[in-house]
Amino acid sequence: MSAPTMRTLVERYLVERRRLGFDLRKSAYALRSFACHVGAVGHRGPLTVEIMADWARCDSHRSTDPRTWARRLKLLRSFARWLQQFEPRTEVPDDAIFGRLPERQAPHIHSEREFVDLLAAARRLGPAPGLRGVVFETLFGLIGSCGLRVSEAVGLRNMDVDLERRMLTLHRTKFGKSRQVPMHHSCTEALRRYRSMRDLSGESAQDEAAFFVGTRGQRRGMPLSTHGVERVFAGLREQLGWHNRGAHHAPRIHDLRHTMVVRRVMLWHSQGVDIDQAMLALSTYVGHVNVCSSASPAAHWARNRARSAIRALRSLASAGRHRGRAQDRSIRQASGIGLEVHAAHMQP
Repeated sequence: MSAPTMRTLVERYLVERRRLGFDLRKSAYALRSFACHVGAVGHRGPLTVEIMADWARCDSHRSTDPRTWARRLKLLRSFARWLQQFEPRTEVPDDAIFGRLPERQAPHIHSEREFVDLLAAARRLGPAPGLRGVVFETLFGLIGSCGLRVSEAVGLRNMDVDLERRMLTLHRTKFGKSRQVPMHHSCTEALRRYRSMRDLSGESAQDEAAFFVGTRGQRRGMPLSTHGVERVFAGLREQLGWHNRGAHHAPRIHDLRHTMVVRRVMLWHSQGVDIDQAMLALSTYVGHVNVCSSASPAAHWARNRARSAIRALRSLASAGRHRGRAQDRSIRQASGIGLEVHAAHMQP
């Protein structure tokens, strides 16, 4: 009986981890890429740090930054430990190879102008006439208004979008959590316009059908994929020529989520709101496991932008130790967190 291939082992690992409740979207993509690399170079025998480091250096952006390589290598660590039960000689990479990663990288915080330009560029996506432009304009607008993860937005079904109650329902998202997300009324109206146009185009309005749908080829009427959405965003980013103000290789769609958090905190600060008290509601709203996760992007931005904001954010870390506050109160407070989407952002 022949030994299982690396691809077979990767799929077995993913099945086992998902049974334990792990989502693994990003890890799955990386591990499958690694399995292809192992096959392409003809590696035989136990996995070594050398073969893993070689794959880590070959990212699609051809990065020369050791921090990028270290992040990619980190994605293989749990798999390597799991593999040791079958092949004890498997090596597990550590921080000594490319250096220790900082806990978080500073995100790119979008300016108001960048957000407006993004939605306008999405609106112009062809072919025209067609639904594709309004799909991506509305999708990016929703992420920017409510701070959703990309996977949460593309995973929405018609039954999850309650426009009468102005409420989104997100099922089993990151960390296996579900939550409800109240929307600003302007965001609700934008979704209402999109749904009307989508239904008129003949796409399914059934409860179980995807809210955001593909419009071309075999993906027509099907749920959008996260990778497809990221490709569209990357194309628009290049078209718009943004100057990268974050620590990642380029502005990411996920930075729209960080931008929403920063804008909300800064708005609270300008209104004299007790930010320490409000952060639990924000953490609940965006689905973070603790308050410090919500505070981090705002702190990165504040360090570079406003000394007054630093003073306002200084005690957020201590707030993370008080997660036991009443959840019903935080959910009530969350109803006013979603940001307004102005008419200049999303046009009918």
